[in-house]
Amino acid sequence: MHTRRHLLLTGMAASLLAACSTMSTSSERPPIVFMHGNGDSAALWQTTIWRFESNGWPRDRLFALDQPLPLARDTDTVAQPGRTSTAESMAFLQAEVDRVLKATGASKVILLGNSRGGNTIRNYVQNGDGAGKVSHVVLGGNPAHGIWAVKGFNEQSEFSGLSSFVQQLNAPKGTNGDEITPGVRWLTLRSDSNDKYAQPDGVWIGTPGKPTNIGYDSPALKGATNVVLPRADHRETSFSPAAFAATWQFLTGSAPATTTATPEARIVLDGRLTGFGLSSTDPASGQFTNNLALSGAQLAVYAVDPATGARLGGAVHRKTVAADGRWGPFTAQPGTPYEFEIAAPGYATTHIYRSPFPRSSNIVNLRPDRILPADSDAKAIVIFTRPRGYFDAERDAMRFDGQSALPGVPPKGSGMSSSKIKLASDTQRAITGEFNGERVTGLTWPATQGHMALLELTY
Repeated sequence: MHTRRHLLLTGMAASLLAACSTMSTSSERPPIVFMHGNGDSAALWQTTIWRFESNGWPRDRLFALDQPLPLARDTDTVAQPGRTSTAESMAFLQAEVDRVLKATGASKVILLGNSRGGNTIRNYVQNGDGAGKVSHVVLGGNPAHGIWAVKGFNEQSEFSGLSSFVQQLNAPKGTNGDEITPGVRWLTLRSDSNDKYAQPDGVWIGTPGKPTNIGYDSPALKGATNVVLPRADHRETSFSPAAFAATWQFLTGSAPATTTATPEARIVLDGRLTGFGLSSTDPASGQFTNNLALSGAQLAVYAVDPATGARLGGAVHRKTVAADGRWGPFTAQPGTPYEFEIAAPGYATTHIYRSPFPRSSNIVNLRPDRILPADSDAKAIVIFTRPRGYFDAERDAMRFDGQSALPGVPPKGSGMSSSKIKLASDTQRAITGEFNGERVTGLTWPATQGHMALLELTY
C-alpha cells in the first residue's frame, strides 16, 4: 500500500484544508450530490444537509440520492437478486448527476460519499464521464483499499482489496503514483482506529483473530487531502459535526459558522416509505434492505409527550403511500416529538419515535420492520437505533430502558448501530433511549398483536 499523508483535524489541518480550496465563498454555491453507503438511504445525510443549510448553502442545491437497490453483490461479477454491481451503481450515479446538472444549469457538481458510496463515486469519476462534471469529492469511511485483502476469501467482492475492481481504482495515475483521478480535488475522512471496516483484525467480518491485511488508513488515498477524525466510527466519518467541519473547510477555505442545525420557525417534513426485500432461499429470516417504495402502506403521525411517549390526541397526518413512496408533506410543530405508525401487509405494525425536528427535510425516510422467528417468544419488542453512527460503550454516554449496557452492543469497539430489548410483558409502558444528550421516549406495543416499537436517534 502506498504511503499516504494524513492530517489530524487540528488548527494546522484546518489551515492546510483552507489552502487546498479554490471555491469562491460567494452565495453562488454549486450543487452537492450525496451518495449513501451499502444498504443505506438518502436519510443518513439529513443532519449533514441541515448543517449545510444552516451555513447558507441553498436548500435547492443539495441533492441526497436513494439508490433503489443499495446493497453490493457478494461477488461483483456474479448477478444476485436485489443487489447491484459496481457498474450498475456507477450508472445510477451517472444518471443522477446528469439530472442535477440539467435541473440546476451548473457545469459541475460536488460529490460527497459515505462508505460504498465512495466506491461508486471513484468509479464514476475514473471510469465514467465524471472527471469533467465534478469539481470536488469528499469520501467518508470509504473502503478505498478494501475491508479485507485475504487470498481465497471472496477475492472478487467489491470490498476485497484483491479484487480487480479495487486494484484498477488504485492503479497509479501519473509519475507520482497518485491513486486519485487528476483534475478533481479530493478529500478523504477516516477514523484513527475506530472504523469497523478499517481494522487489521477480522472481528467485524466474521473472522476474529485473523488478519485482514488492511490497515486503519485503508480509506486514505495517495494524492488526496487525507484527514483523520479521532475516535470517529465508520458512519461518523461522514455524518458527524467534525466530518461536516472538515468538509466545509475543504470546500470553502474557511471554518463553518456552526456545526449545529439552526432551528426553523416552519418545519415541513417528507420522505419515502420503503421496505425490505426477502431472500429467495430463506424468506422467513433472510431479509435485505432496499429503497423501493412500499406502495399501499398506511402511515399515521402522532404528536407525543416527550416524557412518556403517550399520544397527545389523534393523528395529525395520515397517508396511504403511492407508487412514488412519498409519505408527506407534513407540517411539524417546532419542539414536538412524533410517533410514526406504519401498517403494511407482511410487516409488523411499526411505531417509530423520533426526537423533535429542528428544520425541514424531504429525506425523512421510514421503514417498517418484521418480527423475526427468533423473536417470536417476546411479548414486546423495542429497538433503539442510531442510523448516523454506532454505539461505543467506551466512548458514549448511553442508556436503554435504564440499562447502561445496551443489549447486543459489545463492551469495546464501534460496531453496532442498534440494540434490541425483548420484554416478557405486553403491558404498555414508556421506554426511553438516551445517547450523548439526545433522548427518545416511546411506548411498548404488544408483539403478540403484531406490533413493535423503534426509538430512532437523529444525531
